[in-house]
Amino acid sequence: MSDIALITASPRREESESIPVAEAVVQSALATDPTLEVDRLDLFADPLPAFGEQAALAKMDVIGGRPVAPGRQAAWDAALATAGRLADAPVWVFAVPMWNGGLPWPLKQLIDTVTQPGVAFGFDPATGYHGLLTGHRAVAVYTSHVFSPGVAPAFGVDHHSTYLRWWLDFVGADLAGEVRLQTTYPGDPTLGERREAALAQARAIGEGLVAGVAA
Repeated sequence: MSDIALITASPRREESESIPVAEAVVQSALATDPTLEVDRLDLFADPLPAFGEQAALAKMDVIGGRPVAPGRQAAWDAALATAGRLADAPVWVFAVPMWNGGLPWPLKQLIDTVTQPGVAFGFDPATGYHGLLTGHRAVAVYTSHVFSPGVAPAFGVDHHSTYLRWWLDFVGADLAGEVRLQTTYPGDPTLGERREAALAQARAIGEGLVAGVAA
């Protein structure tokens, strides 16, 4: 069990803009309550197992109401173990740089791995899908090199925050806060000031998470 899952989807490590801001959320929460346990999912440093043929077939076994076939059980167990890491943490903090208008592929892989029937969602033929991860709260840190809200399409289109919001709603989680550091291209004279503002906002959100207040 953990209190916070920190999910980082940038391979840039020390050069990342999203990771320090997401880390500021976590460190602020820890400063408020040092007993919190943090589960760190670095999606590039510790890649997830592929959700491939056997896992997909196992998912269809479950959706069809059948026992998972023995040859598929190991792949299914691996997916459930990853899903359990998120289910066990009531707070999720995401570092989400924009890649080609959308999510970095390892984050989409994580979403596809953990979004399983009976784990993250249920389905009723009369009413449709319903999320099973209610009570979880998420904080998303969005960065992008050129895109910023309100720009012309020639400067990019936002499919990363819109998709992540949809997914959180799909699984029943609440969005407790968003921080945007956009844009981050070199030479922008406002970047340093905006970076500090993003870090300050992240720290305030972290304090609010511990206090149980949606920031």
